[in-house]
Amino acid sequence: MRKQKKHSLFTARLFSGRLKKLAVLCACVVGQTVAAQTVPVREYPVVINDTTTYTLKLAVDPQNRPDYFYCHVFTPVCLTGECKPVYINLYWDLLGNYTRFDFPAGEELTRMDHKPFKPEDYDKLQTILSNTQSLLKDVSMSDLVSKGTENLADSVDAKAGATLKTVKNEVIDGAVYTCYTLWHIAHGKVVLTMRQVTASMSDDDQLHRFLASSNYHYQYWAMDKVIGTDGTVRPAFSEDLLRILRGKNIFTARYALQHLNTSFWASADRQRWLWETYRQAPYTLQIAMLKYLPALTPTPWLITQAARQLAQVNPEQTALLVTLLERQPTLTDETQLIVADFLPRVPDTKTAMRVYDLLHAKKPANRLVRQRLADYARTLNQTR
Repeated sequence: MRKQKKHSLFTARLFSGRLKKLAVLCACVVGQTVAAQTVPVREYPVVINDTTTYTLKLAVDPQNRPDYFYCHVFTPVCLTGECKPVYINLYWDLLGNYTRFDFPAGEELTRMDHKPFKPEDYDKLQTILSNTQSLLKDVSMSDLVSKGTENLADSVDAKAGATLKTVKNEVIDGAVYTCYTLWHIAHGKVVLTMRQVTASMSDDDQLHRFLASSNYHYQYWAMDKVIGTDGTVRPAFSEDLLRILRGKNIFTARYALQHLNTSFWASADRQRWLWETYRQAPYTLQIAMLKYLPALTPTPWLITQAARQLAQVNPEQTALLVTLLERQPTLTDETQLIVADFLPRVPDTKTAMRVYDLLHAKKPANRLVRQRLADYARTLNQTR
């Protein structure tokens, strides 16, 4: 076995027979690659089981801030009496989400027949390792070998085991054990340690950076830190959340909106900002906003803008806008007239009746509004 410096070695017995043992040598780093590391590091032991412990190292970038986790892995996969050494570098973000792999100079992966991986094999390996819900999560190494086939090559097609057939799309033919081993390293106990380390270092600067990140994992994590259980926002992070709401990711934008207390939108300026955001938002986010608006105490200006939208949107949006108008105890004369003008143009009778009823319930004083209601009532009687 090749001697590895500055790394910890652990060996775990996986099952009896030809598969003797798996050894993984792992040094994990945040920041630059191991070779370029020049800053002090902290070390965190990661206990895998009673006999297996290795060290997670934390380093910082030139700005003295954590960047990402990195792990140099050495693992001999032993089968049919022969060990295949695997040297590979794994990378995670600061929350332990696997991101990518590469290799030390001159290293590559091979199948059991010693044929090197093809480019498409590496692409598939990236897909396998990126899948947090892989079927490999719930199987053991022994499940991947059928009794009496231990002397066969590490091949999906060579074995008749039901489990192996099930996970066929989750592995690379001729490299079943390599895929299994690397997936369990990438998504194993080290992930919890990474999250704990990151949480222990969390401060306002990190939270601002996470909220501004293109990594949605960071944004969700940071939003949960700065938005209280009652939906109130720490004042220093209000602008960060507004930027998320106008960002490109509609899922994080919707998450922010749905978790904010309505008091966040109490001011007229905030409501104007929210409506402007609605006008430029993708359709899915517009629907989420229209469902959210009735919970607010909207200003007359916002309600008037909503009324003006009635003639410009589709039936789904129309129904949600009508719900918003129905929830208002009063409507200005201007808003009532806008809604009354829309009444003859409502595309379906059910929604038209809702519009008629909401205006009638306001007991309008405006003569034109009353006239529109009377005209609609006559039209309705004529069609019955």
